Formats: sequence, C-alpha cells, structure tokens
Amino acid sequence: MKNQLLSLLFLSSVTLSLCVSCNNKKEKGFAGIPTGSVLSYTTTADLTCDLKADTIRLDGESGDAPVRITLNPEEQYQTMDGFGAAVTGSTCYNLLQMTPEDRHAFLTETFSHDDGFGFSYIRISIGCSDFSLSEYTCCDERGIENFALQSEEKNYVIPVLKEILSINPSIKIMAAPWTCPKWMKIKSLSEPLPWDSWTSGQLNPDCYQMYATYFVKWIQAFKAEGIDIYAVTPQNEPLNRGNSASLYMGWEEQRDFVKTALGPQMKAAGLSTKIYTFDHNYNYDNIESEKSYPLRIYGDAEAAGYLAGAAYHNYGGNRDELLNIHKAYPDKELLFTETSIGTWNSGRDLEKRLLDDMREVALGTVNNWCKGVIVWNLMLDNDRGPNREGGCQTCYGAVDIDNSDYKTIIRNSHYYIIAHLVSVVKPDAVRIAASGSNDDELMYSAFENADGTHAFVLANSGQDAKTIKVCCEDSYFTCNVPGRSVASYRWK
Repeated sequence: MKNQLLSLLFLSSVTLSLCVSCNNKKEKGFAGIPTGSVLSYTTTADLTCDLKADTIRLDGESGDAPVRITLNPEEQYQTMDGFGAAVTGSTCYNLLQMTPEDRHAFLTETFSHDDGFGFSYIRISIGCSDFSLSEYTCCDERGIENFALQSEEKNYVIPVLKEILSINPSIKIMAAPWTCPKWMKIKSLSEPLPWDSWTSGQLNPDCYQMYATYFVKWIQAFKAEGIDIYAVTPQNEPLNRGNSASLYMGWEEQRDFVKTALGPQMKAAGLSTKIYTFDHNYNYDNIESEKSYPLRIYGDAEAAGYLAGAAYHNYGGNRDELLNIHKAYPDKELLFTETSIGTWNSGRDLEKRLLDDMREVALGTVNNWCKGVIVWNLMLDNDRGPNREGGCQTCYGAVDIDNSDYKTIIRNSHYYIIAHLVSVVKPDAVRIAASGSNDDELMYSAFENADGTHAFVLANSGQDAKTIKVCCEDSYFTCNVPGRSVASYRWK
C-alpha cells in the first residue's frame, strides 16, 4: 500500500493508537490506490476506529444498499484551496521543544501528501496574536523605516514554516494582523487621540499608506526567507475590541484602507498575494451598522477589485450567512479561517465534538461554498498554552502535547476533521454534486481531484451503522459506516 497508510503508525512513543487494517504491500494503481479499490479512513467518536485506514473493493451497480448516494461530476461548484490549521507562535514554541526526530515525524504525518494526511493550508499572524510569546509588531519604533522581523518570527515561526515547506512545498499560507503598531493607533475616528494600547483603538487614516507599506514589507521579508504568502486579510476580527492584541476596523475603514492604500501598494509591488476582507463572525458581533460587512465593501467597485473574497469565523451566528454572501456575489470567494475548541465546549471530549465539528466546521462550510477551512492552533500544550493574558486561556489545540516530556500527543476533534478532509480531498479539487439521501443523520460532500480521483467525505451522527452505496459514473462501492463516525473515501 501507499506509504501514507504506513505513516499513520507515526512514533511508538506518541499516543496515537490507530487501528489500521490494510495490506502493507504497495500495489500498482492510480495515485497509489490499488487498482479497483477505494482508499478509506474511519474515525468513531469513541475511537474504536482512530483514523482507521482500509481499502474497499469497487463493485458493480447491483447489490443495492438501504442508502444510495449518487455523485455527479458534471455539476461542479467551488475549486478547493485546501484545509489546515493555524501555526501560531505558541504552536511553534511547542513544536520546537520536541526532539527534532519527533517533530519531523509529527509534521510529516500532518503535512505530507505522500507519507501523511496532507494538511494543505496554514494561517499565521502578522506580528503577534493572542497565542504569541509576547505582544509585538514588526515596527514598534515609530517610523516605517524601522520595520524588521522580530525574534518570534526569526527563532520560532520561520524555522517551523521552513520545515513544513520541506515536507509539503505546495502548502498555502495566509496571514492576518491582530493589531497595527501602537503608534499608528488613535482612540477613535471621532476622537483622534493617540492610543497607546495593544487592545482596541482604530487605525489612524493618516497612517493608511505607512500601514500598507508595512504589509508589503512583511510579505517581502517572508519571501526573502523562501516563504510565499498566498493570502492576507487586513485585520483579524475587525469588530473585536477586546482581544489581548486587537484593532477595531469597521467596514468603511477597511474599504478605504484597501482601495486607497493596501490594494494599490500590493499591486505596485508586483505581489500576487490575495486579499480577503472581514475575517470575523457570521453575525458581525450583532453590530447593526456592520452587518453584511463584505457586501458593503463589494458595493464599492474600486475596493472590490482588490478583493478575492471574504473570510469568516464561527464564534457567533450561523453558517447560512456564507450562502447569503455567495448568492449576492457568486464571483467572490469564501474562506473559513478560524474556530476554537476549549473548556467551554468540551473540547477534549471527542464523543461531544467530533460529529458537531465535522458537520458545522468542515462539511457545513464547504457545502456553503468555502474554498478552504482552517482551524485555530495546530498545537498547544496540556496547560492550554503558551497563551497571553487577555487572550484565550481556555482553548485547546487541534492536538495537545504533554509539556512534561514534549512527546506525548493527544489529537482533538479539529485534527480529525481536517485529517479526514485532506486525506482524500487534495488542493485544486472541485466540489461536485452528491444527492440521494434524505437521512438527517447523514451529511456529506463529494469532490473530483485534479488527478482524476474522486473523494467522498461523510458524517454519520446516528447511533446505528449505515450501509451506503456510493455511485459515481461507472464506479460503485458499498461502505458500512459505523454509528457516530466520520468516514472519507478516495478512488479512481
């Protein structure tokens, strides 16, 4: 079998108990999948199956099952950019406490397309976030001429990104600032007094051009390190004044910043980096004047011309807002860029989180036109850190590592849902139509990969197993999906 099935065994020292039932012999087949077979992965909420890798034989049209789902590659939707997690300063700190061998094994399992699951999208911060080792920007001394990468980038983030790129050179990286430099802040547009605080404040319009230069310099500095930045947003959570590092940026401000400064400067610098607007909650934090934030900006043709689309988080509101935005501007892209698990939502209890997160975060966003799905911290320690005072001190990572040995790893729901997507849905896959089941306990998405393989990802939230016949053109297979489980399939 393909090396990626073998790599699921990872390290014997790491607590990743996988139930792998596959032939270790590599057979001739398309994209490493044995001829006439379907590669599958299954995870049950009780971990009876923990990313169980298996192969199913393609069968004929006969031998129907209680549930029949038909894929239609002729009916196509969005092209997928990928799926992944945030590589924060805290994540990088934890990774660099591991032995080089253990770290490389974990990163290989996570990011390699050939020997792992193939996480394909990363989100990082421009300057600090609430999961950094300190509060900082790359220009804390007044004057844009003082721009420079700081120790957190040089000693933590960049080394980890370089190691990931050595494993997966095609990884996409998007970035967002949590705050501008403090010397660019004012208290408010109506009261333009200096605002010497990491938290809240607004961007001084007199600093729009300097702040756009800051973005350009930051992207170029990473490029000089061999790291291409695929996309940025002008501000993480622009309606959140209360994070440990934050900046309020209403839609009118962001419109003006993008069209007068950020967009023109990035274009003049010859940067191909995409710009996505918003990067916040479905419900716009219930601020009436900010509702439909992206649509208001798109109404300005000049600003809209610089924007690839909009990004969303799910800390408030309903994912149906994604569909509303898509219907209004179907030519604009959508990304889902942040969600967290923590003590408030039983974040380490897979029985409670696996199916909810698969339905709401993964399949629900993809089925509502998102091209990418990114969860929050890839790795935190068992004390939910390192974290910042004033930021989230109750968050868990997609994985948590024991800080007594920096070896023992526990995977949480966010790792599982991304792994199930990336293991079968590769970058540049196209979402295709799938229909046939009216069972409310089932949610699914189907895709056609660029290499000609097909992918199908399914969540069964019911207590009972389901026998399902999957039909796609001349390919048919029958799968038995356990109750309370997530399953992924890929075949030619």
